[in-house]
Parts: sequence; structure tokens; C-alpha cells
Amino acid sequence: MQHAVCQVSIAPLRAHPSDRSEMVSQLLFGETVEVTETKDNWRHVVCSWDGYSGWVDTKQLRLLETAEYEAYQGSQTMNLSLVEGLMAADHFLPLTMGAVLPNYDGLRCSLGDQRFQFSGPVITPSEQQLGIEWVVKVAKRYLHAPSLWGGRSPFGIDCSGLTQMVYKMAGVRLLRDASQQVTQGRAIDFMEECQSGDLAFFDNEKGHITHVGLILPDCYIIHASGKVRIDKLDHFGIYNRELNRYTHQLRIVKRLLPDQPDFQDNIETSESGTADDLLLQGELFA
Repeated sequence: MQHAVCQVSIAPLRAHPSDRSEMVSQLLFGETVEVTETKDNWRHVVCSWDGYSGWVDTKQLRLLETAEYEAYQGSQTMNLSLVEGLMAADHFLPLTMGAVLPNYDGLRCSLGDQRFQFSGPVITPSEQQLGIEWVVKVAKRYLHAPSLWGGRSPFGIDCSGLTQMVYKMAGVRLLRDASQQVTQGRAIDFMEECQSGDLAFFDNEKGHITHVGLILPDCYIIHASGKVRIDKLDHFGIYNRELNRYTHQLRIVKRLLPDQPDFQDNIETSESGTADDLLLQGELFA
């Protein structure tokens, strides 16, 4: 079994082994995959984080030995800046939020024999207590990012890519598509029982789940629709005040985080916590 790691800032994951094929998702720097097939200059891969599969240009991957792969899997320190430079000996590599820093030691990371310096803010979810407030703040960091089918970065992201990346930076594994994510978590029966951080799912006229967003305090929702935006949410669905109409029909709400009924009363006033300090580094949330 072969494994590999993404060695470029963002690598398209395509439905077929062709540059003309639909982009179904993206790999970010440092994310690992299992290689299942090779065809010409393409590799068919299964993403380690979510099990999603597709084709990646061979040049955008670096093959890993088993020991390297296991070491990389145990290292999930991620970039917290929207964009931050990773400095090699003779060039910079721009990293987007959520990119993984393999073998990060607080100042440097490494990819094979290549060493990099990194001075931006980072998060290692396994070493922090990260809950609802963290998830909400990270989600808001993506505001106004353009919608992009298959996207997972601030330069372009789709609805399920947004929820997946936000939860990834809290150490929670979400599947890739909205139709897959709806199978996770615990169903919430009534809108009155929702809490911030819950995921709201929406269906089309055929009853298929086609959209997802993350619930914010005071019955608002952040979601990717044209761009990452905040709209009002009620038991009917998403109400767009600019269009003066409902744009998405609510199907179900799921909870993946622990119950915290008093969270909405405290979110705006909380000033403590290691995660908050990290978010404030470099005026990330100025």
C-alpha cells in the first residue's frame, strides 16, 4: 500500500484523470492520502482525513514511506492564518488556513528532506480543549470567501468544505459532502433546542440533501452560497434579507459537539482560553 502527501499549496482532486475533469475536492499542503491506482501522470487517491477519493496530478504529491506516513498522521498542527508563507531555503510556499505542518516543532516543519520555517499562528486540536466558541470564530474567519465547487480554502470553498474545514480545526472528522455529513451526529428535533455549532442541512424539491451550514448565536447561520455569508435561520430554512425570500429549505439539524445550553449567553463576553489567544495572534480577528 502506497501513501503520499500533498506538497503544493492546494491540489485539485478530480473526478477523472484529466485536467479538464470536474474538481470534486481539494488537498491542502501536508494532507495525506492512500494511493490506490496510477494512470499516466495521475494517481487515484483516498484522502486520509475523510475517505474521499479522486485523481491528483502526480507532480503535486510526494510518496511517503510507511514510517513517514505514520509520523505525519500523528502530526496535525495546522495553519491558522488565512494565508501564511512557509519559508524554504530558496522560496516561499503560500499556505492557506487549515494546511497541515508535518513534523512541526514550534518553528520548523519538514516534508521529506526539505525543511521549512513557519512563523504564523497554528493550532494542534489534540492538545487543546476546543468547543463551540472556537468553531464559531473559525467559521467567521471564512466570511466573504467565494463559493467554489469542491473548494476547501479561503480562495474558494463550497458549503460542505466550509463545515468540514471548520470542524477539522477543532479536531472533529466530518465527511466531505453535505449528503454524507448528514449521516453524522445526533438529530435535534426542534429549532428551539439548537445551539451554536450545530449543522443545519437543507434539501431540494426531490428531498435530496444539497446544502449545509453552521448555526451561529441568535438563530443565524454561516454558509457558502455565492460567497460565505451569514443569514437568518428559522424552522422554514434560510432567509436572505437581500433577496427578501427563503433560499434554502431546512430538512434537519445535527449536533456533533457536546451540549452547552448556556453557550449563546456567553459567546460575546468570553475573553479567556488558550484557543482564543491563538485566534487573536497576528490580529486574526481584529
